[in-house]
Amino acid sequence: MNLPVIFTIILLLPLISAAVITLFLRRSGKLAECASVGSGFLIMGLSLYVLLTWNGQTFHQSWEWLRFGNFSYSMGYLFDNQASLMLLVVSFVAGWIQLFSVGYMDEDEAQGRFFGGLSIFMFSMLGIVLADNLVMLFVFWELVGFSSYMLIAHYYKTDFANMASRKAFIVNRIGDFGFVVGIVWCYHHYGTLDLQTLANIITAHPDLLGTGAAVGIGLLIMCGFVGKSAQFPIQVWLTDAMAGPTPVSALIHAATMVAAGIYLMARVFFLLPPFTQEWIMWSGAGMTAFAGLCALGQTDIKKSLAYSTLSHLGYMATALGLGYPGLALFHMAMHACFKATLFLGAGSVIHACHHEQDIYKMGGLLRRMPITAITFAIASLSICAMPFFAGYYSKDSIISAAYLMGANHGAVFYGVYVLVFVGAVCTSLYMGRLFFVVFLGQPRSEHAEHAHESSAFMTIPLIILGFLSLTAGWVVYGWTWDNGHMIWLLPASCVQVFIGDFNLIAKQVESSSLGHPLEILDIVLGVAAIIATYFFYGRARTGDPLAAKAPGVYHLLERHGWFDDFYDWYVAKVQQPVCEMFGSFDKLFIEFGCVWGTGLATGLTGSLLKRAYVGSLHAYVYWFFAGVILFWAYAVGWL
Repeated sequence: MNLPVIFTIILLLPLISAAVITLFLRRSGKLAECASVGSGFLIMGLSLYVLLTWNGQTFHQSWEWLRFGNFSYSMGYLFDNQASLMLLVVSFVAGWIQLFSVGYMDEDEAQGRFFGGLSIFMFSMLGIVLADNLVMLFVFWELVGFSSYMLIAHYYKTDFANMASRKAFIVNRIGDFGFVVGIVWCYHHYGTLDLQTLANIITAHPDLLGTGAAVGIGLLIMCGFVGKSAQFPIQVWLTDAMAGPTPVSALIHAATMVAAGIYLMARVFFLLPPFTQEWIMWSGAGMTAFAGLCALGQTDIKKSLAYSTLSHLGYMATALGLGYPGLALFHMAMHACFKATLFLGAGSVIHACHHEQDIYKMGGLLRRMPITAITFAIASLSICAMPFFAGYYSKDSIISAAYLMGANHGAVFYGVYVLVFVGAVCTSLYMGRLFFVVFLGQPRSEHAEHAHESSAFMTIPLIILGFLSLTAGWVVYGWTWDNGHMIWLLPASCVQVFIGDFNLIAKQVESSSLGHPLEILDIVLGVAAIIATYFFYGRARTGDPLAAKAPGVYHLLERHGWFDDFYDWYVAKVQQPVCEMFGSFDKLFIEFGCVWGTGLATGLTGSLLKRAYVGSLHAYVYWFFAGVILFWAYAVGWL
């Protein structure tokens, strides 16, 4: 198996698809669909072939790309257990999302542009997965930002989509600025940006992580993760990104863009000093609880799921901060399955209800859309970490790790456990609310009354991803087949990255006196929360009961703590006046003083000197003697 050739084909296939669509198929929607979906499934097939035949040994190969004197820059592929899991997630989940898009975008006039955008997005994500150094990773990182901007702005004729795409682009640039500064500092401090070489340096000299430079580099690289994975304090772009088509929301929120931040931090985990890890742990735990609460204040089905994504990205960040990157990647993979199912289920509902997104204008869809409803219910139970569903294994491991952190390192760290536990209860509340309001009761609008099940293009991905939402986590039981190449439904090469962390937490829970009782408490409270939402939300005919009974609380959750309001105030009252001040300085000093002023002074000097050239020999003699006198006066010190 020639891995460099296969990786090159996998990487270039979506780029070729995007180029063909852009150049020849922009007005041929159906052909553009075939090119994009065909390349997506071919990538999926090649990825599975690699994962099933790879020997499990780290593969690294690079080629010199540029040389400036003694400086050379290489690009290549680094493929290990982390990359294998991410390749599976990106290729498999994204492929089914692309198939779903065929049904969802069937009446869209700009199918060519949409599917071309999906292909360039896939190219960008695959580049991040396979990159062997931080510069190459950053190049594809920025391409992901560009392609997501293009996809979010698909409905560019609407003001909301325009504003949302610009917001996503600008906010991500804030994080990426810190990221690129961290990359430069990393090269200055360690002398290389090659990921494997950096890991070898840290392994040989672990004391390097004790320096202030290491802390600064870790925090700056973390900025890229904070931006792309929408973590505190620049999480505000993610919910607005719902302005794009629902398959884009599934692609961004489930398997790819936001997961890229988690993948980055797992990739460079060896560069993160304890201080940086603790920062990530607390901010992630806080986001888990905060975003879970905010999901209860949204009536837009996609925005509610977007806050759910923020909450579960918080779980992954918490796992990273606790020192378990394997658990973070494990939950990332399980989250990709059930969150993709939830978003595609929401897309199926929106499509059937003529693009209505208000959950209080839906209702009664269980009888009308049984496949969508059942798969949505399975994914909901999985995200709520109900026993034996996929999310149970990954999410409960992170909660257990948080408890063990408090038990082993001091009472203050129980705060992390409390925050992620609150997030778990909130998950049951907002998912129960969504399911009962959308699928049970009576239709609340004419569109809901006449809704019907979606086409096979949309239901087949729902069934497959829904099945994975139910069973993918069973991989922890170690059921092998195909001569050990497969462990349950995952290639064995993909399991190694997280199974060690999972087993370690399981053993510690076994030896802990409160581990199992707290796990049972988590399940009991989750079930109780789901039941409570049925009685509180499931019987509501119009409007949100929380808005009627506690309008102040509801408004706080709806405005997610007024983060957007604060940033709007900051831009208008602080940033804009400062920019205007610098603009005035630029006009007065730079433009007028330096540019126009020097030109004006030169012109005046030239005009004055011009008058000295009168064409008379006598005048030139006088000037000569005047110069001699001035020179003599200077020489004797009079001037």
